[in-house]
Amino acid sequence: MTAVAAAPYGPEREWRRFTPLMRLSRFAFYLLAVAAVVVSLQTIDVIPEFLYDAPDQMVDLVARMWPPDAAYIRPTLTAMVETLHIATLGTLIAIVLALPVGLLAARNVTPNLALNLVAKFVFVTSRSVNSLVWALLFVAVFGPGPLAGTLAIAFRSIGFTGKLLAEAIEEAHPGPIEALTAAGAPRLSTLLLGYWPQVKPSFWSIALFRWDINIRESAVLGLVGAGGIGVALETALNLLYWDQVAVVLIAIFAVVILAEIVVTTIRSRVL
Repeated sequence: MTAVAAAPYGPEREWRRFTPLMRLSRFAFYLLAVAAVVVSLQTIDVIPEFLYDAPDQMVDLVARMWPPDAAYIRPTLTAMVETLHIATLGTLIAIVLALPVGLLAARNVTPNLALNLVAKFVFVTSRSVNSLVWALLFVAVFGPGPLAGTLAIAFRSIGFTGKLLAEAIEEAHPGPIEALTAAGAPRLSTLLLGYWPQVKPSFWSIALFRWDINIRESAVLGLVGAGGIGVALETALNLLYWDQVAVVLIAIFAVVILAEIVVTTIRSRVL
């Protein structure tokens, strides 16, 4: 038998996971990230002496907070109830105001580009301004107190609630809406019978989630005079009553955890 020489297959090719352009892009990203960290550290002016002393200062601070001042529990609970009222009423106002804006932002409900852009501008404006900044503005207009905090929570929540609601409306299945429209149903009936049953679970989830967030945000509004438990916290901090600060912090942590449990339970059992 005559041996047949095998045909050469050419040079062996090396497999690489990323192309040269992808490797260059990844290297550029890592380089920019490192440069951003270096520039940030230089900008914030970190003082090494304070970092070395931080553990001792933390131990000393905790020692001053313990034991908490039991006599400060009653005014803390009163301020916490006010905080819950601010968060709840602010969330309700935000939902009422966000509903029409969300309908304007949904392209399948409002097929008008100008109105869509106006609604999205409202969302961006609401979400771009922090709740503390809203509180400062309303304190300047209405004076210090829970009213300023309630309006700050409401105006801060419109963008979040309305944007998610508009996205839920746009994801609604068009079948029921087309059937109602073909049957000659008026616009309000189409919204209530076509969109609402599909959007209702998302709507209540958004409302509960925003209420949970607002409890956390309203806890600090008192630092700028907008009422709530933040006023008690600011008073204790200004007077250096660290045992009273401990009472306020424990109350905030307890209410936030309780709100999380309530929201999770409602979402799992009801929605």
